[in-house]
Amino acid sequence: MPSAGDTRTPERISEAGAPRGNPFGARFVAPLYLGASLNPVNSSIIATALVAIAAALHIPVGDTAILISSLYLTSALAQPAAGRLAEEFGPRRIFVAGITLVLVAGIVGSLAHSLTALIVARVLIGAGTSAGYPAAMLLIRRRAEQAGHAAPPREVLGGLSITGAATVAVGPAIGGLLIGGAGWRAAFWINIPVAAVALFLALAGIARDPDPLRFGSPRALASRIDLLGMLGFGGSLTALMIFLDALPRLDWPALAAALVLAAALAGWELRAAQPFLDVRLLVANGALTRTYLRNGLTLMGTYVILYGLTQWLEVARGLSAYQAGLMLMPMGVLTALAARVVSRRAAVRWPLIACAVLLLVGAMATLFVGSGTPIAAVICVTAVFGLTSGAGTVANQTVLYQEAPAAALGTASGLLRTFGYIGSIASAAITGTAFHRGVSDSGLHSIAWVLVAISALVLVMTVLDRQLARADLHHTDQPPAGARNPGPAPSTEPTRAEPTRTEIPRTELPRTESRSADMTTGTHTTPALDPARTALLLMDFQPVVLGAVPDPQGVLARAGEALAWARAHGAHVVFVRVALTDKDAAAVPAHNKTFSQAVAAGYLTDGTAATAVHESLKAEEDDLTVRKTRISAFASDTDLRAELRARNVDTLVLAGLSTSGVVLTTLRQAADEDYRLFLLADATADPDPEVHRVLMEKVFPHQAEIISTADLAALSTAAQ
Repeated sequence: MPSAGDTRTPERISEAGAPRGNPFGARFVAPLYLGASLNPVNSSIIATALVAIAAALHIPVGDTAILISSLYLTSALAQPAAGRLAEEFGPRRIFVAGITLVLVAGIVGSLAHSLTALIVARVLIGAGTSAGYPAAMLLIRRRAEQAGHAAPPREVLGGLSITGAATVAVGPAIGGLLIGGAGWRAAFWINIPVAAVALFLALAGIARDPDPLRFGSPRALASRIDLLGMLGFGGSLTALMIFLDALPRLDWPALAAALVLAAALAGWELRAAQPFLDVRLLVANGALTRTYLRNGLTLMGTYVILYGLTQWLEVARGLSAYQAGLMLMPMGVLTALAARVVSRRAAVRWPLIACAVLLLVGAMATLFVGSGTPIAAVICVTAVFGLTSGAGTVANQTVLYQEAPAAALGTASGLLRTFGYIGSIASAAITGTAFHRGVSDSGLHSIAWVLVAISALVLVMTVLDRQLARADLHHTDQPPAGARNPGPAPSTEPTRAEPTRTEIPRTELPRTESRSADMTTGTHTTPALDPARTALLLMDFQPVVLGAVPDPQGVLARAGEALAWARAHGAHVVFVRVALTDKDAAAVPAHNKTFSQAVAAGYLTDGTAATAVHESLKAEEDDLTVRKTRISAFASDTDLRAELRARNVDTLVLAGLSTSGVVLTTLRQAADEDYRLFLLADATADPDPEVHRVLMEKVFPHQAEIISTADLAALSTAAQ
């Protein structure tokens, strides 16, 4: 990653490492799809083996449910953990390590002769396969950046969803075929050849992680990955699984432990410097949190049918594992078809509503399924759930990509799967409760009533989610994903819409600005502004800073003009100021040259007139004021990131003092987090005019649109 002073353009950096030919060809995507499919196929393939395993080990069928829940629990813990590790150590390294672990697990399961050994194998499978999806998401994003694409092609992300969704549904059919012909051990040894092929393809087709592997001290490493947060998350989920696994008996101590550990986890994560589970983000970003809940509930409903109906077909209808698996094959086919159709659409609201409606229809249809129901009718019911699974998986992944912070995409992707596995654990508990006295029609109908309630809740959540409609409004006009960005700084956000554009004559630009131009017309093409999703950041307009820059009154007057524009057009306003309390000053280390000198001089003391926002820039009730103790507005001690997410802001207009200080650090951080950026050149200044000129001409145009305050009105009008 280039340093703050690196003046190389993103295009040159990208081109240097860009893959030749099609960057998303089969050689690259094949190992990703295969690796990402290992988890869902292992989740479902075991469904047709449970009866055979129970018979071989001479245990009740109900006891084999732990083979389902153990993998789900491990996966629920390991998915976000693998995402965090991929962010920290490199996605290729974690991807390869995960596949290697699956290979080992396949050998352990193939040689097992006890339920305990099978549980160990399933835990290893859960841990190893969990690396596939979050690492693949990071690798796809990195590939798009290297190729200079504005976004990964939709079919690539869609293919990742299709692979996962389809393998969940066809798993029982594959399992039935394997187990019917080779016995229950096939559910384990099949991982050996598949993992070996995936490992070979990954080593041959995925470029090495560019950053060197670094660990540091054990304490520093634990802090970077938030080891305590991971352990707290794991403890809470384990207690919850114990409670669910005990149903219909109510294990109150387990439930109490789950709640206490969850509360302790939330408290810890609020204080953690790099939280594993960003509680503030989940609270502030309602769209992302609702996506997690919606995905978990939808998969809960799908898995209830997947496991419950499979057991009912084998026991109540007397079908073999092979026959039961074949009956679920149409479900898998329709899952893949629905996922493919939805992956080609930019809109997500109506696919999610359709998904919820289909889930409700399937649940109500299951109420009429019984021992005398024709097989064709049962297949039709499963087909409805296939459509639900395919549409829901792809649409929820799209919303995740829209809402998740780019810097935490691996962890966020893992959490999406985690909520799915929590739903799957709950589905196993529902199935076990319904069939605890034996597999029967009445038990299947009990499952169906629970499913009716789940689907109704999902439908209400989706219909009332206004953010989905707003997101569609901003993304339906998006150009084809994978197209190269015409601007100087390619965005890596694949689902953000390309806004309308307005033409600004070059003669209007200040001399110090350097912006891309259409060489045939002599005009500059600048994205228009949507004020409702835009925040104006007025940074460090404080007397203590104003006194160090040339023409302070002029730059202050133009900041006032920008503020008036924001008020008139309904844009969000954020005042950023730097100030230190006594506690902050005491925490500044001597080796911090900038702030140690400020502490010694005492000119950044909070509560003084010198550190207040200049009196000409009046704050209003709805404005946000951010106090920071370091240079960047996104410093770790501010809530700016969460506040912007809460306001659904995806565009920033920056103005501040000084150009080489808060403007430089904030702009670089915001660019890395995929905000659309506009920099007001005439409302920005630096003590050194030459530094200001170099940054404006040589550095900033590669991350932001350089405009003047006079351009704001035209840009916001063009968006209407």
